[in-house]
This record gives sequence, C-alpha cells and structure tokens, in this order.
Amino acid sequence: MLTADDRKVIPQVWERVMGHQEAFRAKTLERMFMVYPQTKTYFPHFDLHHGSDQIHSHGKKVMNALGNTVKNLDGLSQAMSELSNLRAYNLRVDPGNFKASQGPGRPGAGQGAIAAVLSPVFALQLLSQCFQVVLAVHLGKDYTPEVHSAFDKFLAAMASVLAEKYR
Repeated sequence: MLTADDRKVIPQVWERVMGHQEAFRAKTLERMFMVYPQTKTYFPHFDLHHGSDQIHSHGKKVMNALGNTVKNLDGLSQAMSELSNLRAYNLRVDPGNFKASQGPGRPGAGQGAIAAVLSPVFALQLLSQCFQVVLAVHLGKDYTPEVHSAFDKFLAAMASVLAEKYR
C-alpha cells in the first residue's frame, strides 16, 4: 500500500524521469534482456539488439503506462484498465502467470519451478528491478531508500492491477 509520503515522492521523481524518458525506456529494456536473457522468450518477434526500433517502441509504451499511473496514484485500477483489458482479453495472457513466482530455493519450488521462474509475472519483477537500477543511476545521491521503497511498492501495485481482470 502506498503511503502519503510515497504519493508525494513518486510524482516528484517522475518529473525528473520525464526529462530522460528516451534513455530510461531503452536502457531499462536493454538491461533486462542482457541481464535476464530468459525474458527474451516473451518477445520472439522483436529485434532485441541495442538501438532496436522495436525496443524503443515497446519501451515508450511501458513508460507511457508508468506515466499515466503516476498521474493517477489514487486510481491505479482505472488508470491501468485499458492495459489490463488488453492483456486479459486481447493478448490473452494466461491468468496462471500472475500467481506468486516459485523460483528455485523458494517455498513450493520443485516440479515446475523452472517454468514459474520464466513466467511473465517474474519478467515484470525483473523489469521493475531493471527500472530501479536505471533510476538509481540517473538520480545518483537523490536515489534514497525512500525513493527506492516508494517505487518498489508502486511497481508491485501496478503488477497487481494487471492481474485484477482474472479474479
């Protein structure tokens, strides 16, 4: 749950992101594909090379979704409704992908653990981590524990909203 302080920090930091949106969108996705190559499986039709138009285009969609939700922190479900509908009804993302991931070494890991590690919800977690790294690099000393915590909760809330249509 986002606190009142989180709701102040997120838009303030987002204003700084807006001036570097091009760099954020490319660097975040490129970092995810490089550091976590298993995420490439969700984009088999993309040119995943550095500077790819497809990476920039998809990154723009991701950043626009983030920006829209930052403007609507009190109504995340409404702000993400279109994206949630797209994933649930048009792209038909399997609702099983929104279960808590059970990677190796986690409770419940065992048979099927490898498949769970490669689930799209896990890919969203990896994308969130990569965004946090890019955010930290750009903010430098202004990337405080409070900023980290606020964005961690915000990105987790976004992933949760994407799963709402399946409940």
